[in-house]
Amino acid sequence: MRKVIVAVSAGLLLGAAQAQKTTPTLTVITHDSFDVDKKLVAQFESQNGVKVRFVKGGDAGELLNRLVLTRRAPLADVVYGLDNSLLARARQMDLLQAYKSPLLAKVPAAYRLDEAGYLNTVDYGYVALNYDRAYFQKAGLKLPTSLDDLKKPEYARLTVVSSPATSSPGLAFLLATVGHYGEAGAWQWWKAARAGGLKVVRGWNDAYYKDFTRNGGKYPIVLSYASSPAAEVFYADGYDPAKLPAQAPTANLLLPGSTWLQLEGVGILKGAKQPALAKKFVDFMLSPGVQADIPTRMWIYPAVSGTKLDPVFKFAEQPKPAPVKASVTANPQRLVDAWVTNVLRAR
Repeated sequence: MRKVIVAVSAGLLLGAAQAQKTTPTLTVITHDSFDVDKKLVAQFESQNGVKVRFVKGGDAGELLNRLVLTRRAPLADVVYGLDNSLLARARQMDLLQAYKSPLLAKVPAAYRLDEAGYLNTVDYGYVALNYDRAYFQKAGLKLPTSLDDLKKPEYARLTVVSSPATSSPGLAFLLATVGHYGEAGAWQWWKAARAGGLKVVRGWNDAYYKDFTRNGGKYPIVLSYASSPAAEVFYADGYDPAKLPAQAPTANLLLPGSTWLQLEGVGILKGAKQPALAKKFVDFMLSPGVQADIPTRMWIYPAVSGTKLDPVFKFAEQPKPAPVKASVTANPQRLVDAWVTNVLRAR
């Protein structure tokens, strides 16, 4: 009898081990700011019999560069975090395969990245300059009212932005300045601002969490998002959605030519080893649970219409950036290369 029990136990263990070995893995590469409730991911894994492996690929610009360098041997099945400033290059480099999620029908046409489904819009946000209210109040300093003001030393030395070469907010800001001034005028603005003390760092995390005065840095103006003031309230001690403060500790500096509508999406990489599961993950990112979870985790707006927002979003803003010519967005990499030559390496 004991031998039978041992044999059965051994068989069960062997079966469990074999089942574990055959569970497929879906690899998802994202930018560093990606965050979704682990419980939702666990539900997806359980419902689809899969293990999801997340890989952080740096800021969105760095993420795209990694995908370009590894396109012959893709690092993942799915990518999240490429946006409307990066899609043109991703398609030019033939990184994505088309899949249009049926849930994309719930995303307003104005927020869809492309109708072919190379990137399905998951969320949108507004790249914008933020400022530290307390710093300006204490210094008795008036706020700049234009980009021309911002390039002056008295404001440029107070400002930190992320690099267009490695950061999607940085690229968005570059495109906004080119749209506002034209190329020649933009290079002049950037040169003057850098000469005046404008700091350029690798990515958004460095700019916001290391250099911004709200987090112990020396720069009270930072390139971030128009929803960042809402995040400052949300993460404050004792946050209560029923007892919101009169104002956030930070605010937006919506200078003409400085804001940009950013559309972030999820897509399937060419050469994906798990294409069927990849499609399901794209659908997952547009599902009601994930869409409701996104706003207070990544501090952007959910793409699907009708998704409820936390009351703290009263401190966020949805500006109306000026439209730019199609030529500005047609080949962003050319502008990045020109920025490196004309601004970063200029003496």
